[in-house]
Amino acid sequence: MTVLVWSAAGALVLLLTLWSIQLRTRDAATADIGWSLAIAGGAVLAALVSHGDSTRRTLVGAIAATWALRLAWYLLVDRILPGKGEDGRYHAMRNHWGARAPQFFLLVYLGQGLIAALFLVPITAAMRGGPIDRWALAGALVWFIAVAGETIADRQLAAFRANAANRGMVCEAGLWRYSRHPNYFFEWLHWWAYVLIAHGALPTLIGPAAMLIFLFRITGIPWTELQAEKSRGERYREYQRTTSIFIPWPPRRSVP
Repeated sequence: MTVLVWSAAGALVLLLTLWSIQLRTRDAATADIGWSLAIAGGAVLAALVSHGDSTRRTLVGAIAATWALRLAWYLLVDRILPGKGEDGRYHAMRNHWGARAPQFFLLVYLGQGLIAALFLVPITAAMRGGPIDRWALAGALVWFIAVAGETIADRQLAAFRANAANRGMVCEAGLWRYSRHPNYFFEWLHWWAYVLIAHGALPTLIGPAAMLIFLFRITGIPWTELQAEKSRGERYREYQRTTSIFIPWPPRRSVP
């Protein structure tokens, strides 16, 4: 509990700072970066002060922080630094809220801190226990596959978008041929690493369960699909008919 309190305090300062910056830049994508950094900082803090074998705490803290920092760096390089404009999800929210946008975005940023605290529960739970065993190694392997898959998917999409000839087209390169959201799938898969490391301890199930809810019902897939349908029209609807929405799977034939 102490870890979560200190992590929440640090996340609060970070997210309030990022919120104040977006008042000037009018780009709320930093909320996602703040969430990732809050998890990375909380994981490192937990590894230092939590109970459990030191090697176990080091392993879990290292893989959690590495995953979160990789995601934060990708979001920074892909969405903030290029100056492409605000992410479509947040831009739609800003237009919908109008003059009240600053107040509502404050709630969005503070909410990211609460969500980060929620996802620190499975991470800290996986740190409890004895030395590293076969289950922990299996979890580390799942983590490696998940981070590798997410990184590959992000790079394939970035390369597709960088080609001006692909404007208005649908990315079906590499992993995107088998899933409409392979990056989200591997992000979800990553949370199963802590379930294995902790031998299936109940608190670790919060990770994959909560991430699935967020991806399918709140912030991930619904907004992304809506924006893709608006910008790519029938091309994307054809992609929807032939390609798995989440779990990578061989594409099926289109049904007229």
